[in-house]
Amino acid sequence: MANRLIPGLLVALLLVLHAQLWFGRGSVPQVAQLRRDLAAQLEANELARQRNAQIASELRDLQEGLEMVEELARQDLGMVKPNEVFVQIAR
Repeated sequence: MANRLIPGLLVALLLVLHAQLWFGRGSVPQVAQLRRDLAAQLEANELARQRNAQIASELRDLQEGLEMVEELARQDLGMVKPNEVFVQIAR
């Protein structure tokens, strides 16, 4: 009787552990999904970091001189200086 009980308990324990590995908390599929989510979040963070660096650079340019302000006004608002002729070439 004892010869059959111990292997049966070991098999049952193995099945419980195996089920926990595939379906329980911290299972293999869940860890794989979390890794994919982490990779996507790291990529989004890097894009945000680059955008923040670009905005910080533009801000420094705006704080340091009027050349950037003038350039933005010319591009976005169509600013023209006095005695200047505006010519637009259509392509």
